[in-house]
Formats: sequence, C-alpha cells, structure tokens
Amino acid sequence: MIFRRGPGPIRIPGRSHGHGHGLHSLRGQLTLANVALLALGIVMATAVSLMGMRYYLLDQVDSELLGMRDSLGSTRLTAREIDSLSALAFIRDGKVPQAQGPPDADSLFAVVDADGRPMTLRSFEPTSNQRALAAAVGDPGTVTGDADPRDVTVDGSPFRVVGASLPDGTVVLIAGSTDALHTGMARALKLDLFFGVLLLGLLAVLTMLNVRRRLRPLEDMVETSSAIAEGDLARRVPSSHHPTQEVEQLRLALNSMLHQVESAYRTRERSAAQLRRFVADASHELRTPLSAIRGYLQLYEKGMLREPAERRRAWDRMTGEADRMGRLVDELLTLARLDQQPELRFRNVDLSRLVRDAAEDLRAQQPGRPVSVRAEGALLVRADESGLRQILGNLMANVRTHTPAEVPVALDLSRTGGVVRLRVADEGPGLAEEDAARIFDRFFRAGGGAGSGLGMAIVQGVAVAHGGEVTVRTSPGEGLAVTVALPARVCGEG
Repeated sequence: MIFRRGPGPIRIPGRSHGHGHGLHSLRGQLTLANVALLALGIVMATAVSLMGMRYYLLDQVDSELLGMRDSLGSTRLTAREIDSLSALAFIRDGKVPQAQGPPDADSLFAVVDADGRPMTLRSFEPTSNQRALAAAVGDPGTVTGDADPRDVTVDGSPFRVVGASLPDGTVVLIAGSTDALHTGMARALKLDLFFGVLLLGLLAVLTMLNVRRRLRPLEDMVETSSAIAEGDLARRVPSSHHPTQEVEQLRLALNSMLHQVESAYRTRERSAAQLRRFVADASHELRTPLSAIRGYLQLYEKGMLREPAERRRAWDRMTGEADRMGRLVDELLTLARLDQQPELRFRNVDLSRLVRDAAEDLRAQQPGRPVSVRAEGALLVRADESGLRQILGNLMANVRTHTPAEVPVALDLSRTGGVVRLRVADEGPGLAEEDAARIFDRFFRAGGGAGSGLGMAIVQGVAVAHGGEVTVRTSPGEGLAVTVALPARVCGEG
C-alpha cells in the first residue's frame, strides 16, 4: 500500500465536522429505533388500558341495567298496576314528577306498547326524552330478547338500554347513560398521550447522549483514519474511559492493522530508497570499467596503440575491467537472489572443515600473514554449503583487501547451546563508528577503499537466509571482528 500525498488534505467521503449528525447517521437511526419501539409500546399499552377501562365501566352499567330488568320482570306487574303504585307514591310523597328531564340524565325510563309507542302514566304525557328513547329503540322486542344491553343515542347522548316485558304485553325501557364513560376515556387518552410524548422526548434525549458516548470511539476511528489519509501514519485510536467489549476489540484490531500498515509503508519507503541508492551505486560502479574499456577501444580504433607493449597493456586493462564487471554482476545477482528468499539446499555440513580450508586459502594467497585457527574436530550444521563458503570467502577477501599483508587474523569456531558462532578477527586499522554502522550497506567502502562494497552485504544476506545474524565489533586502531551466528540444528534433529 502506497500513500500518495497530494497538494491538499485528503478527506474521507461522507465525513463531516458534525460527527455524523442527522437521520442518516448511526446515532440518528438508533435514536429513531428506540423512540419508535417506545412509541409502539405506549400505543399498545394505551389501547389495552382503554379497552380494559371501557370493559370495566361498561360492565358496571350493564350489570345495573340487567339487575333492574330482572327485578322488574320478577314482580309480574302490569302497566296499570305500575301506574297505581306511582299514584300511591305521589300521595305519600306529595311530589309531582318532572315532565321532562335533561337529555344527559343518568337513566331514563319509558313504558311502550307492543308497537313501541310511549304510553301515558298517571295522566302525564311521555316526555321528549322518553319519546326519543322509544324512537331510538324502535321495535321493543329487540331489546327484551337480548342478553346484553344495546347502544342507543338519545338526543345526541349515548345510552345503554334494556327492555322488561310485562304480563299485559307492554315493555318498560330502561336506559343508562354512558356519557361519563366516554368522557373518562377521552381524558385518559389525553393524559396517556401527554405522558407518552413526554417519555418519548426524554428517551430521545437520553438515547442521543448515551449513543454519543458509546459511539465516541467510532468517531475517534473516523478521525484517525482521516488523519492517516492526510499523512499522519503514527496516529492511533485512543482508548475510551468506558469502552464496550466489541468497540474495544475493534479499536485494538484497528490499531494493530494501522501499525502493520505503517510498518509496511516505512519498509516500502526504505526499500524504495535503498533500491534507488542501489541502482545509482551500481550505475556508478559499472560506469568506470565501461569508460575504461571504451577509452582503450577508441585508442585502438584510431591506431594510437602501435607498440606491442602498449597493445598488451591495453588488453590486460580491458580484461581486468571486464573481470571486475563480471564479479560485480555476479555479486549483484547473488544479492538479488537473496532478496527473493531463494530455496537453499540444506544438508549436514562440517563447518570446521570449511573454516580450515578458508584459512589454507588465505595462507596460500598471502604467505606472510599470520593466520590462527581454532576449529578442532567436526562441527556439523544444517546449511547450504555454497552459501557458507561464500560467507568465508567474502570475509577472507575483506581481510585481504582492507588490512596490510602482515596483519594477523584469527578464525574462531564455537558452539554454545543451539547456536554456532564463526568469528573472524583481524588486527588491522578498524573502522570509525559511523563507518561501522554502514558496513552492511551495499556499495559502501570505508575510506573509499578497493572492492565492490558488496561483500559484507552478501555475508549478511546469506546468514539471514540461514536464520542467523551477523554482528561487528570494531573501533579505530583496534581491528575488526565479524561474528556470524547460525542455528546449530542438523538433519535428523527437531
């Protein structure tokens, strides 16, 4: 992944400075969901409570009406007998009944004949309410045969009515007002709506506050992602004071991913820089021998090399430069293969034998150099033999190139636990601290010395390919000691 920084800041699509306010945000949707669920609960609870209230109050009215009908029917009185009883009550109490009552009276009574016409009692004509009740009922037989009272409307007021059939064929209509019931239900509905709206508003506010606190880590993740997109690769999602388990797991996973992204980006940047430097150094190293060869060829073409000695010297120089380019290309190919993590041919190798062979080669090349070896017996390691020989060859070439021929060199091979250590130490001029820090860089030559500058880079690459490491100890005037540590496993071991 490569982050490209443009001339302006990079914004994450859909992100605003309002932190996601609005109905389309997660906060708004959660709030709406909670409010909708509570509203549904309030509506259902209100409906159930009103239905229960209506059933209870209506049952009371119906029970009273049915009780009055049963009582009147059990007396077996006729309309004339009821009229006589009313006259006796008038004589006893001395009160004249009202000719007409209010339309919203709690109860109404009317005596009708078989055809539903109101009858006259004690010489009093039926009142308007009684006529309206008789008209609302119509056929009196419909209310005398019903087990439950009927709903009727008398002058715009709701009533429940029953009918009591008398022995002489007349019917007494008994009606009870339900206006108080409807008024009470309307008041209860208004009260429920008021408190329901209040609860919904309170729930919306509390949900917004709680969701904002719970979603704050997600907003931090958005801000962190935006900052990283703008180039701040070191930005991380901070921990919240009261995190939920899922959000905390997401934060940890995101921070881990961001760390890996940053590491990959830094590695890629470093690799790209190394590649650019490597190409530049390789071009520079190849330019010198190519220029030399081109120069001698131009001299030969122009006929300026007349003497056999001059032609021989030019030939030797071109051959030497060609060999130098060949070695440089071979070393570059070796490093390229090591960068691709090649499949090495591992087998049991006697590292002691290789160390003694390398020491004998150095004595043959520089007979005057004191060489000491401490690698007695056989020491087997599971490794690629050609890679180990390349390590020893480059270390010996480093000694030959950068130290005088009379400087002593020591090769020490030891095994400690599961690690084999090969140490090559000389008593040469050593390196300064800044040069020692770059000794494994490609094409680095301390003090502009001879060589391609790839030998130590190859040593490190081969050691790493074997699962080992290379360390250097040096200082000016105290020589250079290179230690190669390799795993001590052999074939057949775990």
